[in-house]
Amino acid sequence: MDETIRIFVTGGTFDKEYNDLDGQLFFKDTHLPEILELGRSRVDVDIRTLMMVDSLHMTEEDRETIVRNCLATKENKIVITHGTDTMVETARALAGKVKNKTIVMTGAMVPYVFRSSDGLFNLGSALAFVQTLPPGVYIAMNGQFLPWDKVRKNKKTGRFESI
Repeated sequence: MDETIRIFVTGGTFDKEYNDLDGQLFFKDTHLPEILELGRSRVDVDIRTLMMVDSLHMTEEDRETIVRNCLATKENKIVITHGTDTMVETARALAGKVKNKTIVMTGAMVPYVFRSSDGLFNLGSALAFVQTLPPGVYIAMNGQFLPWDKVRKNKKTGRFESI
């Protein structure tokens, strides 16, 4: 029997909405159920929203909430949607405390509500990677995965790259 994958939502560009009146991006609710339906996912998942935060505003307390939930969940395969700017910092916190679970973090450079979003592809990749990778903490973006301590976001190119 296939194992349920826990998905923790933390916010980030992935789930931002666009305000037509003032052009601002904001949070309302997660798009994950819609994304999974659109992608015709047949993977058994359990989604829980922990917070809706831009990762630039994420605090150490927020990171501890993420760590605590990863430790407490019975699932051993976890996908976390997260803002890309501080994804590596949260991955570091997880790697230091969560053992014997496979955690794949992913996000989007463009909000899901825009047709050009990379979110759908990144989520699908993360779901595939979490089912096949050994225990550890990984970042999955643009069809690639890298161990958390071998990746950085290149802010000039807007891509995650190996270090």
